[in-house]
Amino acid sequence: MEANDAELDEADRAILNRIQSDFPIAPRPYQVLAEELGLEERELIERVARLRQCGIIRRIGGNFVPDKLGYVSTLCAARVPAGQVARFAAAVNRHPGVTHNYLRDNAFNVWFTFIAPSMAEIEAKLRQIAAETGVSEILNLPATKVFKIRAQFDV
Repeated sequence: MEANDAELDEADRAILNRIQSDFPIAPRPYQVLAEELGLEERELIERVARLRQCGIIRRIGGNFVPDKLGYVSTLCAARVPAGQVARFAAAVNRHPGVTHNYLRDNAFNVWFTFIAPSMAEIEAKLRQIAAETGVSEILNLPATKVFKIRAQFDV
Protein backbone atom coordinates (compact mmCIF):
# COMPACT_ATOMS: atom_id res chain seq x y z
CA MET A 1 0.00 0.00 0.00
CA GLU A 2 1.36 3.40 -0.95
CA ALA A 3 1.05 6.49 1.23
CA ASN A 4 -1.26 7.98 -1.43
CA ASP A 5 -3.63 5.04 -0.96
CA ALA A 6 -4.06 5.66 2.75
CA GLU A 7 -7.28 7.23 3.86
CA LEU A 8 -6.68 9.14 7.08
CA ASP A 9 -9.61 9.52 9.43
CA GLU A 10 -9.74 11.72 12.51
CA ALA A 11 -8.32 8.99 14.76
CA ASP A 12 -5.33 8.49 12.41
CA ARG A 13 -4.73 12.24 12.38
CA ALA A 14 -4.93 12.41 16.18
CA ILE A 15 -2.44 9.55 16.48
CA LEU A 16 -0.01 11.18 14.04
CA ASN A 17 -0.26 14.54 15.80
CA ARG A 18 0.29 12.94 19.21
CA ILE A 19 3.23 10.61 18.47
CA GLN A 20 5.46 13.11 16.65
CA SER A 21 7.07 14.17 19.90
CA ASP A 22 6.86 13.33 23.58
CA PHE A 23 6.18 9.63 23.01
CA PRO A 24 5.28 8.09 26.39
CA ILE A 25 8.01 6.29 28.31
CA ALA A 26 5.93 3.64 30.02
CA PRO A 27 5.69 -0.15 30.24
CA ARG A 28 2.74 0.03 27.79
CA PRO A 29 3.14 3.30 25.86
CA TYR A 30 0.44 2.38 23.33
CA GLN A 31 -2.02 1.87 26.15
CA VAL A 32 -1.16 5.34 27.49
CA LEU A 33 -1.69 6.84 24.03
CA ALA A 34 -4.91 4.90 23.48
CA GLU A 35 -6.36 6.17 26.77
CA GLU A 36 -5.41 9.77 25.88
CA LEU A 37 -7.03 9.45 22.46
CA GLY A 38 -10.12 7.53 23.50
CA LEU A 39 -9.18 4.35 21.64
CA GLU A 40 -8.56 0.74 22.58
CA GLU A 41 -4.87 -0.21 22.79
CA ARG A 42 -5.26 -2.94 20.13
CA GLU A 43 -6.93 -0.51 17.72
CA LEU A 44 -4.17 2.07 18.23
CA ILE A 45 -1.46 -0.55 17.58
CA GLU A 46 -3.26 -1.73 14.43
CA ARG A 47 -3.60 1.83 13.16
CA VAL A 48 0.07 2.60 13.80
CA ALA A 49 1.06 -0.63 12.02
CA ARG A 50 -1.10 0.31 9.01
CA LEU A 51 0.33 3.84 8.90
CA ARG A 52 3.84 2.39 9.01
CA GLN A 53 3.06 -0.19 6.33
CA CYS A 54 1.75 2.45 3.94
CA GLY A 55 4.79 4.67 4.51
CA ILE A 56 3.22 7.52 6.44
CA ILE A 57 5.18 6.61 9.58
CA ARG A 58 8.84 6.04 8.80
CA ARG A 59 10.06 5.18 12.27
CA ILE A 60 9.22 5.44 15.94
CA GLY A 61 12.20 5.89 18.18
CA GLY A 62 14.21 8.18 20.36
CA ASN A 63 16.31 11.08 19.22
CA PHE A 64 19.48 11.76 21.14
CA VAL A 65 21.81 14.75 21.19
CA PRO A 66 25.11 13.14 20.09
CA ASP A 67 27.49 15.54 21.85
CA LYS A 68 25.71 15.06 25.19
CA LEU A 69 26.54 11.35 24.87
CA GLY A 70 30.16 12.00 23.91
CA TYR A 71 29.63 11.50 20.18
CA VAL A 72 30.19 13.72 17.16
CA SER A 73 27.99 14.03 14.11
CA THR A 74 28.43 15.24 10.59
CA LEU A 75 26.54 15.71 7.38
CA CYS A 76 28.11 14.06 4.35
CA ALA A 77 27.53 14.64 0.65
CA ALA A 78 28.76 12.31 -2.08
CA ARG A 79 29.02 12.64 -5.84
CA VAL A 80 27.68 9.25 -6.95
CA PRO A 81 27.19 8.21 -10.59
CA ALA A 82 23.50 7.57 -11.30
CA GLY A 83 23.98 3.86 -11.91
CA GLN A 84 25.76 3.37 -8.57
CA VAL A 85 23.36 5.15 -6.21
CA ALA A 86 21.65 2.00 -4.86
CA ARG A 87 24.98 0.21 -4.30
CA PHE A 88 26.47 3.28 -2.62
CA ALA A 89 23.43 3.78 -0.38
CA ALA A 90 23.54 0.11 0.65
CA ALA A 91 27.23 0.46 1.59
CA VAL A 92 26.51 3.61 3.60
CA ASN A 93 23.50 2.04 5.32
CA ARG A 94 25.60 -0.87 6.63
CA HIS A 95 27.24 1.52 9.10
CA PRO A 96 25.29 1.77 12.37
CA GLY A 97 26.27 5.42 12.81
CA VAL A 98 24.34 6.47 9.70
CA THR A 99 20.96 7.79 10.75
CA HIS A 100 19.49 8.44 7.30
CA ASN A 101 20.35 9.33 3.75
CA TYR A 102 18.58 10.93 0.83
CA LEU A 103 18.95 11.91 -2.81
CA ARG A 104 19.30 15.50 -3.93
CA ASP A 105 19.15 17.02 -7.38
CA ASN A 106 22.75 18.20 -7.25
CA ALA A 107 26.21 17.13 -8.41
CA PHE A 108 26.61 15.88 -4.83
CA ASN A 109 23.50 13.76 -5.02
CA VAL A 110 23.61 11.42 -2.01
CA TRP A 111 23.55 13.05 1.42
CA PHE A 112 23.68 11.28 4.77
CA THR A 113 24.31 11.94 8.43
CA PHE A 114 26.91 10.04 10.41
CA ILE A 115 27.33 9.79 14.19
CA ALA A 116 30.34 8.19 15.90
CA PRO A 117 32.49 8.46 19.05
CA SER A 118 35.05 10.61 17.19
CA MET A 119 35.60 12.50 13.96
CA ALA A 120 38.60 10.24 13.32
CA GLU A 121 36.25 7.24 13.29
CA ILE A 122 33.87 8.98 10.89
CA GLU A 123 36.77 9.86 8.59
CA ALA A 124 37.98 6.24 8.67
CA LYS A 125 34.48 4.99 7.83
CA LEU A 126 34.21 7.47 4.95
CA ARG A 127 37.53 6.19 3.56
CA GLN A 128 36.20 2.64 3.92
CA ILE A 129 32.99 3.54 2.06
CA ALA A 130 35.03 5.23 -0.70
CA ALA A 131 37.31 2.18 -1.05
CA GLU A 132 34.36 -0.22 -1.13
CA THR A 133 32.27 1.74 -3.63
CA GLY A 134 34.83 3.55 -5.75
CA VAL A 135 33.12 6.84 -4.92
CA SER A 136 35.98 9.13 -3.92
CA GLU A 137 34.19 12.48 -3.69
CA ILE A 138 32.56 12.44 -0.26
CA LEU A 139 32.35 15.74 1.58
CA ASN A 140 32.47 15.70 5.38
CA LEU A 141 30.53 18.73 6.64
CA PRO A 142 30.60 18.76 10.45
CA ALA A 143 28.40 21.31 12.14
CA THR A 144 30.17 24.24 13.71
CA LYS A 145 27.04 25.34 15.53
CA VAL A 146 23.79 23.43 15.94
CA PHE A 147 20.44 25.17 15.52
CA LYS A 148 17.92 22.53 16.54
CA ILE A 149 14.30 23.10 15.75
CA ARG A 150 11.39 21.05 16.91
CA ALA A 151 9.48 20.07 13.80
CA GLN A 152 5.86 19.27 14.58
CA PHE A 153 3.39 18.91 11.73
CA ASP A 154 -0.32 19.37 12.31
CA VAL A 155 -1.88 16.55 10.32
